[in-house]
Amino acid sequence: MSALAAVASPPELADSTALMQAALTAVGRGWRVFPLDPGTKKPSIKRWEQRATLDPVRIRRWWQRFPTSNVGIACGPSGLLVLDLDAAHGPVPAHWAALGVNHGRDVIALLAERARQPDPVATFTVATPRDGEHRYFLRPPGAVLRSTVGERGRGLGWRADTRGPGAAVTFVGSVQVIDGRAVPYTVLRDLPVAPLPEWLITALTPPPPPSRPTQVPVLPATGRRVTAYVNAAIAGERHNVATAEEGERHITLYAAAAALGELLANDWITRSAITYHLTDAARHHLGVADFDWKELSNTIHDGIEAGRQRPRVIPDRSRT
Repeated sequence: MSALAAVASPPELADSTALMQAALTAVGRGWRVFPLDPGTKKPSIKRWEQRATLDPVRIRRWWQRFPTSNVGIACGPSGLLVLDLDAAHGPVPAHWAALGVNHGRDVIALLAERARQPDPVATFTVATPRDGEHRYFLRPPGAVLRSTVGERGRGLGWRADTRGPGAAVTFVGSVQVIDGRAVPYTVLRDLPVAPLPEWLITALTPPPPPSRPTQVPVLPATGRRVTAYVNAAIAGERHNVATAEEGERHITLYAAAAALGELLANDWITRSAITYHLTDAARHHLGVADFDWKELSNTIHDGIEAGRQRPRVIPDRSRT
């Protein structure tokens, strides 16, 4: 019996060292491990991605202290990209149902067929407790591949998520409590981890950022007071966009584009200048939680169009 088969025993048969052995088995494959709360996918420690370890001594300490902790693998530092394929658990969206899809694995098979490539099943694969599967792949060095959810951003499709940098998966031997019953993660295919197929790399890689102009677009000729006003407006909106929190990025970027669009309505600034400054300010948000170039560009465009319907009026300083 392989070590993986041993740690995949039903939870009621596992002894107190089974989960520790599962963690050590993962480390033996070169994957960085950290503890999860018992019966869940919730990290038990803060900064889990940074603290995930290959050190057997630390692992033994963790699981001697908390022997029922599930085993988490930090995908980013482990060099993994994992396809997280789930069952429907409810109605299938009509456009997917029309294609005969009722599981995330069907989405991958369909995409592979469209790419004229084999379905990527020949790799180490874990069966998850709710009839899903985790297919492990080696993430190519230097590739810009982030975690995705469903169809959002560079996502592959319904119920076909990916787990890479910033994400984790639960390893074999762990359990999930479902309806009061502990259901284990088990080995579905005990194969070597395959390199991520080229067609999936292409599908998941974001487009290259547009090149920065060699010079900042020049503002139209205006009076000194208007020029100072416009420059102050640009600086303020750049700051707002650059410091926006994750949940406020879209509305902040839209509001900034609309505000500068009001200046465009007066021919006090060019559209290219607005686009340049806001794109530059938002650049560090790209790739975070599915925020991509398409959303950035569309949001700036929509904001400008809204703002240019309302020309800005500078208050007359001579009035009291």
